[in-house]
Amino acid sequence: MLFVVSVLKGFAVAASDGKIGTVNDFLFDDQSWKIRWLVVDTGAWLPGRKVLVHASALGEPDPARRELPVKLTKAQVGGGPDLGEHEPLSRQLESHLYDYYGWDPTWGVSYFGVGAMAQPLSLPPLAGEPDVEEAAEAEALANQQDPHLRSVEEVTGYHIQASDGEIGHLESFVVDHANWDVRYLGVDTSNWWGGQHVLIAPFAVREIDWADRHILINITRDQVKTSPPCDSIEMVDEAYERMLHGHYGWPGYWYYPK
Repeated sequence: MLFVVSVLKGFAVAASDGKIGTVNDFLFDDQSWKIRWLVVDTGAWLPGRKVLVHASALGEPDPARRELPVKLTKAQVGGGPDLGEHEPLSRQLESHLYDYYGWDPTWGVSYFGVGAMAQPLSLPPLAGEPDVEEAAEAEALANQQDPHLRSVEEVTGYHIQASDGEIGHLESFVVDHANWDVRYLGVDTSNWWGGQHVLIAPFAVREIDWADRHILINITRDQVKTSPPCDSIEMVDEAYERMLHGHYGWPGYWYYPK
């Protein structure tokens, strides 16, 4: 099932034995273009803490009930590694989360030729006599944030720059719940093309300029203007996707094993 990530904001997050909070944000990997973590707002249940749930533990969103099920119990979540509400997610803490819950950091197929983890979360043990400088460097690396892990909420609104000019801004992420990969970037063409809405696959992304809040793509404005419009996520079926990918010459997702 394809869905727009922003629609899930505020959905209840339901563990197997009760609700643990609401959907606050998602963190995605900008190399593999996969959702890696759900950020849960636990409200008064776990005040001052931020709860992260790996994509492999997420169920299918239920729009009718405004719920996102997770394959966890409340006790598991409550006893998980502690992450302060405003504390950044380090590689070391990610490693602790994987170990505690038994999650697989390489879970899910990436369509973009990059594993779900851009770099290993833990370093191999040092051989021989411990070196203070090397140990300090290893600890510093473990405490760093993964530079490829980004907030969906933060990136929404970035300007989209085609090879020959701007085409609009990033309005939404279209995600497949089966393996939580980002299938498309939903683009609002704003004043350039009468506010039309189009889908751009991550295949077209050449670079993300985090400082200037721009996403650079390797297609032209004319290609965008002659692409199939997308007025609603409901119209995105296999026939539409084949037409869209054929227009741009992108590989088809249906060619990849699930």
